[in-house]
Amino acid sequence: MSATQQSWHGIPREEIPWFPTVDAEACIGCQLCFVTCGRGVYEMDARVANVAKGLSCMVGCSTCAAVCPTQAISFPERELVWRVEREHKIFREVRREAADKQAKLDSAKARAAAGARVAALPTRARLEVAGVFGQRAFVARLEQLLEGRPFDVVKLKLEIPTVKGAAERTPGFMSFEVTSTDQADVTPFLEELRQLVRDSELVLVDEARL
Repeated sequence: MSATQQSWHGIPREEIPWFPTVDAEACIGCQLCFVTCGRGVYEMDARVANVAKGLSCMVGCSTCAAVCPTQAISFPERELVWRVEREHKIFREVRREAADKQAKLDSAKARAAAGARVAALPTRARLEVAGVFGQRAFVARLEQLLEGRPFDVVKLKLEIPTVKGAAERTPGFMSFEVTSTDQADVTPFLEELRQLVRDSELVLVDEARL
C-alpha cells in the first residue's frame, strides 16, 4: 500500500470505513469494477467480484458502484466522508498538500519552459563561403577562432578547380557546419565567423540555421 493509501489527508486510512461492499447474488461477473478500479481493490473469485483490498479504495470514490450494471456494489453514505472532514479538520492539511502540489506543477512548468527555450536555441548552422582560400590561411584562422570555445566545425568541404588552380589563386568553394558542443546559442559566434570571412576577403554565399 502506498503512502497516499496509508493515510487520507493525514488521517490513518484504517480509521475511515470507506470501501465497497459487493452483493454476490446480484453480481453477474462482468468484471467492469475489476477493470475500472485503478487501485486494485477488486479480485475476481469464481466470476464474482471480491473486495480484496478495501482500504486501498480512494475515500469518496464510488465510480465502480456507478458503473455496475446490476447495482451489486454499494458504499456508505456520503455523510461519512463529510463527517470525517469536519471531525479531523483536514483542510489545513489539504492546503499544505495543495501548496506542495502547486509547487511541483510550477517546477515542472519551469523545467518544461526552460527545455523549450533550450530547444529553440539555434545550436547548429551551415555556412557556404567562396573565394581564394590559399595555403589554408582561412582554415588556420578558423582553428584559432574555435580554440577554447564551446563550438566546433564539422563536415568541412573545400572544392577547388585544380591543384594548379589553387596555386594560381583560383577561387574555390567551402561549406561547413558550426555546432555547439554544449548546446549553446551559436548566434553570437556566427557574427565572429562572418567577420572572419570578411577579413579573409572571402564571400559568404549562404548561411542557414539547422
